[in-house]
Amino acid sequence: MSYAQNVLEQLKKKNSNEPEFIQAATEVLESLQPVLDKHPEFEEAAILERITEPERQVMFRVPWVDDNGKVQVNRGFRVQYNSAIGPYKGGLRLHPSVNLGIIKFLGFEQIFKNSLTGLPIGGGKGGSDFDPKGKSDREVMAFCQSFMTELFRHIGADTDVPAGDIGTGAREIGFMYGQYKRIRNCYEGVLTGKGLTWGGSLARTEATGYGLVYFASEMLKDLGTDFSGKTVVVSGSGNVAIYATEKVQQLGGKVVALSDSNGWVYDEEGIDLAAVKEIKEVKRGRIKEYLEYRPNAKYTEGKGIWSVKCDVALPCATQNELLIDDAKALVANGCKVVAEGANMPTTLEATKYLQDSGVYFAPGKASNAGGVATSALEMSQNSQRLSWTFEEVDSKLHDIMVNIYKNASAAADEYGTEIGGNKNLVLGANVAGFLKVANAMMAQGIV
Repeated sequence: MSYAQNVLEQLKKKNSNEPEFIQAATEVLESLQPVLDKHPEFEEAAILERITEPERQVMFRVPWVDDNGKVQVNRGFRVQYNSAIGPYKGGLRLHPSVNLGIIKFLGFEQIFKNSLTGLPIGGGKGGSDFDPKGKSDREVMAFCQSFMTELFRHIGADTDVPAGDIGTGAREIGFMYGQYKRIRNCYEGVLTGKGLTWGGSLARTEATGYGLVYFASEMLKDLGTDFSGKTVVVSGSGNVAIYATEKVQQLGGKVVALSDSNGWVYDEEGIDLAAVKEIKEVKRGRIKEYLEYRPNAKYTEGKGIWSVKCDVALPCATQNELLIDDAKALVANGCKVVAEGANMPTTLEATKYLQDSGVYFAPGKASNAGGVATSALEMSQNSQRLSWTFEEVDSKLHDIMVNIYKNASAAADEYGTEIGGNKNLVLGANVAGFLKVANAMMAQGIV
């Protein structure tokens, strides 16, 4: 049994109740054997055993009072996974599905994603099983203040810098930052995704979606084409999906479908982005309301968005949303490129099928790294007490995404073999992200 396989078997025994974490670890470790063969010193220093075990896991209760005067109790998490190349960096997810296994999978992915950006940030993740949907602003504030009253002691501008994620937008970040500042009596760049008037960065809102499309553009360029005239399907209708759609439209592509947790809309003429922004960013409504703006569009309850014929698919909703049957539908309909905008939205089985079938596939740790990259740019602006223009940040984001593609592509060339006639970007991204962290860990000794 190889070193990577042995570590993976041990992980499965120790973490048998955390399927998402095991899935993420499997995808990474199965890619690394060519590197481990070339660098036996990594096994001697137990790099895999150390990189798969978080440096610190914090779990705490979050009591708060709802609008009816009833005390509610949620569970909070922060997993500080790896600080070999910089302070922990990763979002806070607020969603009923949140548990320790999901936070660990997200934090583990974040190590390699952050490494790929080329910026000095380590991997971490956090959140709570609190659901902000349907809650009043006062209830959300009460939760966020209670959450931060515990979290503050574990974070800091040079220790751990959380950000937004699913369920954690500008409102939630604002409430958390206000409480942090009140408790610590200092004004520092401890959270990213802040408002523009109090330390936030221009282009942060757009960053993950824009970055995804910049990465996918490099993939298309390698295939000898671009987004012009391409039909695109985007799952989700939150921040990432909205701004991926915007950038695709700017580059001449046509997004024909978007979704949310209830169902999906198909608009043959192309999605009216202004309508989606009003529904989701202003009204906080459901995607089925799109038909009020475009009556000729079609709404379908439940799943099925991947049955829509497209050239490019951008899964931007949540983990494990694109299953094997979805992959088969995409291949049958002639899809050429799949780039992940969410964290691990494609199952391992579906990923392999897409790659084997000749679809050029990009893993989220590479293609959706634009958000955390721009978060790190926000940290830089905070440290310098500066505010860059939208164009400056967007230009840096574009350069980072192009560089991630080049590094993942080069690693795929050096350590991998083609799969389905394309470069294996899954292997390339894992290897490129791993090597930087592993070499830093080697230099810092057994810690």
